[in-house]
Amino acid sequence: MKTKAVISVTGKDNVGIIAKVSNVCSEYGANIIDVSQTVLKEYFAMIMLVEIDSLTLPFTEFVDRVAIIGKELGLEIHAMHEDIFDSMHKI
Repeated sequence: MKTKAVISVTGKDNVGIIAKVSNVCSEYGANIIDVSQTVLKEYFAMIMLVEIDSLTLPFTEFVDRVAIIGKELGLEIHAMHEDIFDSMHKI
């Protein structure tokens, strides 16, 4: 079974958000397997499910890299291991 992570992106909508986040994933070997995104007025929200078995750096560093991209773009970008995400959302 493949190891997965959830990447969430929120903030003001702007051109190229999906491309920039996708490029970061590609650069570090995260394979995007599902994407859901929406724009509500001027606000952008996206959730990506990515496979992380082929990352070219430790997952903790990948988490930091996507967060840095988020800050550069004026967005909140968080990557979380799927197991932790699932645990947080169980009732």
